[in-house]
Amino acid sequence: MISAILTIGLLATILGFLLGYAAIRFKVEGNPLAEQIDALLPQTQCGQCGFAGCHPYAEAIANAKADINQCPPGGMATIQALADLLDREPKALNEEHGEHKEQRVALIVEDMCIGCTLCIQACPVDAILGAAKQMHTVIEDECTGCELCIPPCPVDCIKMMALPQIVGNWKWPIPEQTESIAKDSLRHHA
Repeated sequence: MISAILTIGLLATILGFLLGYAAIRFKVEGNPLAEQIDALLPQTQCGQCGFAGCHPYAEAIANAKADINQCPPGGMATIQALADLLDREPKALNEEHGEHKEQRVALIVEDMCIGCTLCIQACPVDAILGAAKQMHTVIEDECTGCELCIPPCPVDCIKMMALPQIVGNWKWPIPEQTESIAKDSLRHHA
């Protein structure tokens, strides 16, 4: 009888350790809904939404502390995607946070650059290369177009350039835009 109790106690202890280990090993980090929301955001890390980056904004949306219409870089396409994910009605972009612009990248006019490194410090995605008192340059593939590098530049050598439309960045226009484009096209051909 005592050996049966000891065996059951030993088994219970082993199972307890296994469950404790499994709880630690397979713990889900973060909020899965916030991760889905974050995947829909443009990852510019610009802060125009009022949060320090896309992930904090996603967390705020998931916790009902922010609305889905605060991301100017994402525009209506992102608002629609968020509305679909969260089963909400889409809203117009909240203009308090800025206006939607086509995707652009920073370009440093190298002849004007004094190598102050202020733009490097301001870039949230480390898309600017350079050293103190040396000319800087932008890694175009890494630049998100957030424009955070522009205000600290003391010599105004950073310009924003529109990305040329190529297969890699082309998107279908939103239906309302298609209708106005078609009307403009008809006016020009008439």
